[in-house]
Amino acid sequence: MEPRLQSLYEEIGGDKIEELVNAFYPRVYADPNISPLFEGDINIIMEKQRKFLTQFLGGPALYSMEYGPPAMRYRHLPFKITPSRANSWLRCMKEAFDEVGLSDHPAGEMFFSRLTQVAGIMVNSEEDD
Repeated sequence: MEPRLQSLYEEIGGDKIEELVNAFYPRVYADPNISPLFEGDINIIMEKQRKFLTQFLGGPALYSMEYGPPAMRYRHLPFKITPSRANSWLRCMKEAFDEVGLSDHPAGEMFFSRLTQVAGIMVNSEEDD
């Protein structure tokens, strides 16, 4: 019998992704460095994030089915994403990971590492002087 490889999505599960999104966005909206980047209906933003993370972790392609290919860097080009904003985003995500127990989850380290890579890719502006 061959070992079965699980996706990060299968290891973490949709319920935990939902918990993460619910823990993450209050932090984002409370952070003066990144809250200006999140305009519009918070419920829609949270739903998009949930669908993106599901797909990002190897689950169903919910984001692509509704919005097309993620192309996250391209989609975020209209927003000024500086290194400090990427770091603020990661800090909020790390705090949310801690809150929902993903920091201690066997797949949590790999998940956060992948998000760290994404945050770096999203930077499209230098810091203001």
